[in-house]
Amino acid sequence: MAEPAHTTSTEVPKEGHGSFPPFDARSFPSQIVWLVIAFVLLYALMAKWALPQVAGVIEKRQKGIADDIAEAGRLKARSDEAVAAYEKALADARGRAQAIANETREKQAAAAEAARKKTEDALNSKLAAAEKTIAATKQAAMTNVRSIAQDAASAIVERLIGTTPSDKAVADAVADVLKG
Repeated sequence: MAEPAHTTSTEVPKEGHGSFPPFDARSFPSQIVWLVIAFVLLYALMAKWALPQVAGVIEKRQKGIADDIAEAGRLKARSDEAVAAYEKALADARGRAQAIANETREKQAAAAEAARKKTEDALNSKLAAAEKTIAATKQAAMTNVRSIAQDAASAIVERLIGTTPSDKAVADAVADVLKG
């Protein structure tokens, strides 16, 4: 049987002829030496240069965050103070408004009371004057009524009996009737 043209051979090539160097057993010690040297150099670079820079960035970010939190706390405290000051000012303004309203109400009540007393006094004086006028008019009317009644009674008696009665008798009779 003939072998195909593309076959894989299980034969191991002779040393140094066509094998991949990392898999070559003769180069393992030198590869390990260079691996250790590269690892130590990379470790030293990372420890001396890269890691301090990363740590510096992390520290800077943490400081920035802490500063931002502190600033936020300070601003919150200021806003709390502003709210407290606003509420106090609002309460003070309400108190002043209430005091002004009470003062105005008291002034208006006092002014109304003074105006009422003034009007009441004026009405009382007009009433007293009117009562005096009524009393004087009543007195004058009663005087006139008395004389009219005496004249009328004298005239009636004279017509009825034909003689004129005395003025004293007529005055006494009219006085008795006016009293009762």
